[in-house]
Amino acid sequence: MIPISFALAGEECIIKKIGGTPDVKKHLENLGFSVGGSATVINTIGGNVIVKIKESRVALDSKMASKILI
Repeated sequence: MIPISFALAGEECIIKKIGGTPDVKKHLENLGFSVGGSATVINTIGGNVIVKIKESRVALDSKMASKILI
């Protein structure tokens, strides 16, 4: 498993694990990230990631992106 920030642009990924505190996990779940769900990386700039999830685009900083493992 690797953080989603290491995925290539345009690559569709299956989320295998979401780490962090319960508050962080809840926040990511509210954004649409869930284990077993798919996300497509749109762009990566300096560890920050723009992800398409459930027909929405979400920008994550490098710290938050490191909690999402694919």
